[in-house]
Amino acid sequence: MRALSLLLSGLLVLTAAVAGVLALPTPSRAAANPVCALACDTLDPSRAQRETFPVADRTPGGRLLRLHVSDPDGMAWASIDRGAKSDAVWLDRSWDRGATWEGLLGRASVPAARTGTRTLMYNITDPVGHRRGWIRACGDAAGVTCTDWVYPTVCDGTRCDGGDPAGAPSDERPVPSTTLFGRTISLHVDQRGATAWGVIENGGPGDEIWLDRSWDEGAGWPEGSSLGRTQVPEGAGSTRTAVFATRDPRGLLYGGAVRACGREAGHQEGSCTAWARPAPSRARAAADALMASYHVNEGWWRSSWWNSAVALTAVVDFSRRTGDHEYDWAVTRTFEQNRGVFPAGGRSSDPIEGHFISRAVDDAGWWAIAWLDAYDLTHERRYLDEAVTIASYLHTFWDTGTCGGGIYWNRERTYKNAVTNGLYLWITAALHQRLPGDTLWGSRASTAADWYLGSGLIDSSSLVNDGLTDGCANNGQTVWSYNQGLAIGAFTQMWRSTGEARYLSTARRLADAALSSSRLTREGVLTEVCDTGTSTCDDNQKQFKGVFVRHLADLADATRSPAYRSYLRTQADSIWTADRDPLNRLGQRWAGGTPNTPGGTNVQDWRTQASALEALTAADSL
Repeated sequence: MRALSLLLSGLLVLTAAVAGVLALPTPSRAAANPVCALACDTLDPSRAQRETFPVADRTPGGRLLRLHVSDPDGMAWASIDRGAKSDAVWLDRSWDRGATWEGLLGRASVPAARTGTRTLMYNITDPVGHRRGWIRACGDAAGVTCTDWVYPTVCDGTRCDGGDPAGAPSDERPVPSTTLFGRTISLHVDQRGATAWGVIENGGPGDEIWLDRSWDEGAGWPEGSSLGRTQVPEGAGSTRTAVFATRDPRGLLYGGAVRACGREAGHQEGSCTAWARPAPSRARAAADALMASYHVNEGWWRSSWWNSAVALTAVVDFSRRTGDHEYDWAVTRTFEQNRGVFPAGGRSSDPIEGHFISRAVDDAGWWAIAWLDAYDLTHERRYLDEAVTIASYLHTFWDTGTCGGGIYWNRERTYKNAVTNGLYLWITAALHQRLPGDTLWGSRASTAADWYLGSGLIDSSSLVNDGLTDGCANNGQTVWSYNQGLAIGAFTQMWRSTGEARYLSTARRLADAALSSSRLTREGVLTEVCDTGTSTCDDNQKQFKGVFVRHLADLADATRSPAYRSYLRTQADSIWTADRDPLNRLGQRWAGGTPNTPGGTNVQDWRTQASALEALTAADSL
């Protein structure tokens, strides 16, 4: 139960949001904090990808005031025509449903000898800042007039704000109800439709129920406050709100959180349920929560370079395996925003030298996998070409002078390890399959496979240790799930590439060892050493398990093994039941249980989210 002190005046739908002849707002020369999404505020309208007119024009004094919208850009601009010198036009943008607004954005005046002008383009919403905005065109021609606000309701396909709960295909309560003065206030959702409504029961006339909707997991909800506010009518003891959507694909806002709130007629204070996100499917819910952390303006998940490559691969896998292409735009965005040069600290502690290449050889390898996966999804040649460029860079670190072969982990050539060589083997085998008539990458893959099998990286238990000593022996270091997974995936790729049974046999041997060894699997659940006791997984280790299940899923596809399929389902079921909160945030410890932070909570961030997404995607697509 959570109590709030609410002022009635703050809960009313503000009539100031309607268009018409208004008093001039407090002057504001520009947006206080310019918004950047697919483009930044003040983009020239000549660069708009599309032009539509979704709200009615205004004609004050014979002038033509128009709002222009480009949905592919998520931006709008305003124009005034048939005007006179000094007539002005601008945009208003509101983050609280028209209660207040940034006024005079892009204000432009009609110059002498002209009859019209236009503003620059401004973003309608702010996905990076988790804010949903409204925007309108305003003009001053002997009086201020504004168009209607554009897109005042949220729509996710055919599911829009304002529907009748009676038509909802399902009715579930994702979080416990709350009570207030004997009233029961509950949140109801149609999971598959990702919609929600609130219900108040055991009450009396004048009691109220409403929804709050937040785009930042409940930290703030100015655009979604007091949605569908409804009073219990005379002679009744209960009522409900209309249905509201929780996803706004047009605004690149996914996984909106909702809660139900209510008030007893005789008191000002209210009470709200906990926040929750609907789950259209397990994988879709995980993907929505992951995309909420994606920085649209920069095209990556901020602060982790190789982790972003793996997160993008998780999103691509979701699209390929489920057929849901809603996030395909993020593939293009990531590629176009990040294939250039960045100084140290811009994307990584190392400089990024173009084409996703840096001194960390394995980091580049993860991006090659991402672009090969993107090529399989989109069939766009540029992604395949990028993977070839990265693979060619990796090959420059192949060295037969030490340990008879293998590639180095970094540019300083200090270490030959499992992750870098697993990446190289997977990439070369995958390129051979995707380049018609190839012999170069196929030859390199065969050489790399033979070296890997004879290198000593695989121990006597068929588990992959971290790397080799200076004397070219297995160093006995930690068996991490991602090294095991990469080896499984690489030898599966080699089988797909050559048809040689020995490679598939190797992949199965490595998989069987992982599923049976307590060093990787405990009570049926994939477990890193840092998942146990009071240990804590670092930002790299948080994503290891997702790499493993991705490659095990590939082997399951190749073999149709019931054992591998069952294992994948077990991982997804455990994550969903033991490692998920009501906002569909997924943690590090897939078995749940003992927390691994001093504060007593399971570690959760976008890295753990991407890792768990791979497991849910694999299981849900079986």
